[in-house]
Amino acid sequence: MRELELFTVDTPYRRPLPVRGWAFGAPEKKSLAVVGALRGNEIQQMYVCSLLIQSLAELEREGLLAPDAGILVVPCANQFSMNVGRRFWAADNTDINRMFPGYEEGETTQRIAGRLFSALQGFRWGIHLTSFYLPGDHLPHIRIMDTGYERAEEGLAFGLPYVVVRQPQPYDTTTLNYNWQIWETRTFSLYTTETECIDPDDARRAVQAVLRFLHAGGLSLRDVPPSGVTPEVFQECGLHNILSGAGGLLLRSREPGDVVKSGQILADILDPCTGEVLEHLRSDCTGRVFFARKSQLIDGHEVAFRILPEV
Repeated sequence: MRELELFTVDTPYRRPLPVRGWAFGAPEKKSLAVVGALRGNEIQQMYVCSLLIQSLAELEREGLLAPDAGILVVPCANQFSMNVGRRFWAADNTDINRMFPGYEEGETTQRIAGRLFSALQGFRWGIHLTSFYLPGDHLPHIRIMDTGYERAEEGLAFGLPYVVVRQPQPYDTTTLNYNWQIWETRTFSLYTTETECIDPDDARRAVQAVLRFLHAGGLSLRDVPPSGVTPEVFQECGLHNILSGAGGLLLRSREPGDVVKSGQILADILDPCTGEVLEHLRSDCTGRVFFARKSQLIDGHEVAFRILPEV
């Protein structure tokens, strides 16, 4: 295991912050890079990386990494925002994951993205442990951008229940996932159920998924037990978004993984002052809850749930 200082970030009123990576295996090889928190509230994503570093260190000590394996793990590239409890860059509220491939002469987040992206160039595979743009809970899954360079079937090796293929929108073209693929790294975004809170069981499942992928890719000599699920591949556009019709307090009665029927109540939206029920939020199809909003304040016409319909 080798600890590397990839680059430093200048921050106002304090010392420059180093962005560190932990490297395993052959120094000259670039097999897999794993990136954790790009946002200041991605605590679970950073924690998953810390557990992965421990597991990879054990594999290396025991001589169970393949001779041509070269792995880099970057737990966090946004310590400044994490230190002050902000999701986005604290100075100007910009999102590093909307700044790729970066620009060295640009704003701070563009420079961070550019320096990180430079350190990630040339890897065969890339995994980004990330979070959804809406605050909420997902079923664990792998997400892949449909760029023409992707190989969705490789996502099955993680053993998670779902592999979601996303048709990129214009705003996706500045994300790490999209740009990494365009620069010929086969990239996967791994979504866990939590973001701001540590869920140890959820984190261990994510680490096992990465280790399963390493073994399937020939980078690890240690077999990992199968997850016991048969992954399902589907297009993200097939998810049904359940939108709020009113603003207020969201009290959900269904959780990710729950099977619901068309017309079934998913949540109530209450008047925040009187407690009056403004809306019974109902499913528009029969299927499984894939995403449920966590924030209990909601405006009108916002995504509260995403349902994976029965085929």
